[in-house]
Amino acid sequence: MPVQPTEKEEEYFALQEFERLKKLEQEKQQKLAASEKERLKKLHYMQCPKCGMHLVEIDYRGIKIDRCSDCEGIWLDKGELAGLTNLGENVLGKLFSVFRK
Repeated sequence: MPVQPTEKEEEYFALQEFERLKKLEQEKQQKLAASEKERLKKLHYMQCPKCGMHLVEIDYRGIKIDRCSDCEGIWLDKGELAGLTNLGENVLGKLFSVFRK
């Protein structure tokens, strides 16, 4: 004669199954998010945020500065502005003189 599970046992196994499926769905969402982030990075890497054209990287006193090949906008990555200000007072004026036509 088969043994019928109690109500608490059924609840326990249903909860276990729910947690397992929830964990699988979270892992799936994390993989999708990671792949989407990578796709966007490849799509936008070294592209001007203003006009979308290619950015050219220029090394100015050890700091990498990105300049647009079309609209000539200047873009800095995290920490680069602080690095420029640490070089001295007149460094921004000298920097802009480098980029003038």
